[in-house]
This record gives sequence, C-alpha cells and structure tokens, in this order.
Amino acid sequence: MPELPEVETVRRGLAPWMEGQVFAAVKVRVPRLRLPLPDDLGQRLTGRRIGVLGRRGKYLLVPFEGDEVLVVHLGMSGRMTVNHEPEFAPGRHDHVIFDLAGGEGHPSTTRIVYNDPRRFGLMALCPADLLETHPLLARMGPEPLDPAFDGAMLEGALKGRRGPIKGALLDQSVVAGIGNIYACEALYRAGISPRRKAMTIAGARARRLVEALKSVLEDAISSGGSSLKDHRQPSGELGYFQHNFAVYGRAGLECPECTCEIGETGGISRLVQSGRSTFFCPRRQR
Repeated sequence: MPELPEVETVRRGLAPWMEGQVFAAVKVRVPRLRLPLPDDLGQRLTGRRIGVLGRRGKYLLVPFEGDEVLVVHLGMSGRMTVNHEPEFAPGRHDHVIFDLAGGEGHPSTTRIVYNDPRRFGLMALCPADLLETHPLLARMGPEPLDPAFDGAMLEGALKGRRGPIKGALLDQSVVAGIGNIYACEALYRAGISPRRKAMTIAGARARRLVEALKSVLEDAISSGGSSLKDHRQPSGELGYFQHNFAVYGRAGLECPECTCEIGETGGISRLVQSGRSTFFCPRRQR
C-alpha cells in the first residue's frame, strides 16, 4: 500500500499539470472502488477549477473552487498518471479519467488517469470546511514532516501504550502516513528495537526517533518513493528508494552499519508483528 512518500511523490508529480486547470470532462467507468464512488462524480467535477493539491497522511487532497475537496486514497494498487496521447484508449483497469482543459502552456490532450487493478482505492467529496472532521481523516495524528512534530509530541502520543513501538507507528492516530516499510527503516536509523514498548519512547529516544522518521521520509520522497509492486510516479517512472533499504526485505543479509559476523548473528532478522513482517538488526536496535 502506498505510504506517505509515495503519495507525496504523486502529489508533486501531478501539481504542475493540475493546479489552476479546469476539468473539461471526468469519465467514471465503474460504480465503486473499495467504496461506492460519489453520486454523479463526473458531472459534479466537470468544469471545476483545481486549487493547490494537498496531502493528509496517505490521502491525496484535490481542492476545487466552490470550497469542495476530492479525497483520494490509492489503496493497494492504485496509481494516477499523466497521459498526453491524442488517441487515448482506456485500459481495463483505468477506472476514472480526468480530462484537463489545457491552455496557458498545457497541452490540450492532457489527462490524469486513475488506474487500480484491485480496486482497493477510494474517492470521496467533502466540503473544505469539514475536511478535518471527515470520517476518513478525523482521527489522524500529526504529519511527521510538519516542523511542529517533535520528540515531545511523539512522547505524548505514546504515553501509556504498552504494545510494541512498531505497531504504534502504524497507528495513524499516533502519526499520519507511516506504514510498514518506513516504520522498519526509521526504527533502524534510530537504533530502537521494534519490540520495545511504545511507552518507553521518551526524552532523547523520542527525539532520535522523530529525526529518523523525518530523514527516512525525506530521503524516500527525493527518490520518488518505493516501487515494490504497483507504485509509479505520475510520469510512469518507478520510484527507487527500495534500492536504499537498510533492513526492509533484507532478512539474513548483512546489516549495513554493523561489523557483526553473519555466521554468528544470522544477519538482519525478521519477525511478524500484528500480521506484518518486521525487519531489524537485533544488535544495533535496542
């Protein structure tokens, strides 16, 4: 499932083509994704001018003049790509096609194609002034890349949580947008065991983890995200942060910052927490 860096990569890739543009036509080719699509979505969006694209956690936010926002979640396999083909023939899994009016240096054939083979994504329309209380977003924690997110804020969110820190990082009410890949990578950078009780992440340890979260997310965004299965940038290119993983998916391999012998330690370890694979270095992470 796309995590924060992948969605931010999509937002940045779409912004130059969408912001300030008008939807000439919106073609909805299926009645539902994970949830039913909004009634008359195509008609309601046609003719609307697009504002500055946003993101909340793993959700892409497309605002319109008239104080309404299209909330998009890419699910397991969704992607939004920019297409300029004059004679475009939609594929089987091209479920929503946003034709842009063009002009002011934009090709008249530009369209944004939402493709989702598994149909686990979703789209919802919400009044802009009710966005923070929308059921999809109301319980979300702070944005990890917000300058206001610091060790004290994370420590407060984890207070009293007796479960492991890895699971707490996946809880979107603790911090928004963190998924399995970046939780593993951030814990490795911070030198914190995924087994450690969340409530013990305080003081310098909390500050260290916040710094690790920010750095791993920023590095992943600059690399276009991680393409393991379905993620593509809006240009169609793959992300390449997967080539920089320190621990994720590397069970049994050498830890990049340890001098321990694999024959003695077994290398990077894997365990299952809450049904998800966790990768870590048992010697470096405490």
